[in-house]
Amino acid sequence: MSLPTDAGAQSPLGLDDTLLSRIEDAGLNASAPPQQRWLDGWLIRLSPGKARRARCINALAGGRLPLADKLALAGEAFAEAGLPLLVRITRFTQPADLDDQLAALGYTVLDPTRVLVKPALQPEPLSALPPGLSFEPLDAEAFAQAVGALRGSPPGECAAHAHRLIHSPVPYCGYVLRDAATSQVLACGQFAREGSFVGLYDVFTHDQARGRGLADLLCKRLLPISASEGATVAYLQVAGDNDAARRIYERLGFVDGYGYHYRQLPD
Repeated sequence: MSLPTDAGAQSPLGLDDTLLSRIEDAGLNASAPPQQRWLDGWLIRLSPGKARRARCINALAGGRLPLADKLALAGEAFAEAGLPLLVRITRFTQPADLDDQLAALGYTVLDPTRVLVKPALQPEPLSALPPGLSFEPLDAEAFAQAVGALRGSPPGECAAHAHRLIHSPVPYCGYVLRDAATSQVLACGQFAREGSFVGLYDVFTHDQARGRGLADLLCKRLLPISASEGATVAYLQVAGDNDAARRIYERLGFVDGYGYHYRQLPD
């Protein structure tokens, strides 16, 4: 059985497919790695980094080749890159029954994710910083190292992350919340703005700093900054089972937009 991706469903607050499709485009642009190519309607991404959205197949058009042939050709590309073949399934995937076809071939579901949307972003004052905290911008390489350290990512993934950010067609703006006394990075996050659309990415808190509202504070600064630059619609992705993060974002005015997941052959 395929996993629901909300195809044809109406989202809350009138988030119709036109708006959600533009958000999907913005998300694809913001996550574009240098290592990508086209294959008969498939956008194949081959970044060696952690983010699955930068190392997967996005089936954007039906194409002409039989599915078996396309999977074989794509499999060669992923094998050459030393990566597992992943297919990302959204409400916009073509053909619409690709999820069912992959399920019939034994591809299993991986990483169900929700795209949340804040449809009426407006400029507002930045939230005040508590005593002992500093809010600092970082360039792409420094930000990738900072978030990698918080996540415990290996050096290769940090380097691939930095490479993707540096070469992204949509500029990223990364920030950290730092302990002013120790210079320890306690939380980080960044946004990628394309016209009136802005995506929040890599919002992450140090294990020992959780429960202090730092992710909420960080977003309450990233969103107004992007709004002052012209953003009117914000979006982000959150793991389908991360209820704690969803509660934070819902308090910030985000609503559920649509879901996606990946398909992968079992080892």
